[in-house]
Amino acid sequence: MKSKRFFGLRRDWKAEEAESWTKEDWVAIIISPLAYALLMVGLALLIFLRLDGLIIFLLGVGATIFLHLVIDPKLKAISSEYEKKQREYLNRLELVVRWREDE
Repeated sequence: MKSKRFFGLRRDWKAEEAESWTKEDWVAIIISPLAYALLMVGLALLIFLRLDGLIIFLLGVGATIFLHLVIDPKLKAISSEYEKKQREYLNRLELVVRWREDE
């Protein structure tokens, strides 16, 4: 089965695979501070009504969207696995509490 890709970056993950470090994580590590810096500088210049501020701000928005497209599939896979484990734990805890209340 061929996995979905976006600019050579993987888009579908299983929880076990998403736990390990991949190139997607490294791309996110590099893009993330760059995106926030572009947003911050762009907004500061935009407040002074400078055209270059608008361009830098829009580059920051684009970098943020790209960051979301890269890292969100991994985060969703990990999150769904965590929620499943949490649900199982709560069910088990509820059984133990009921058992102790019956005593």
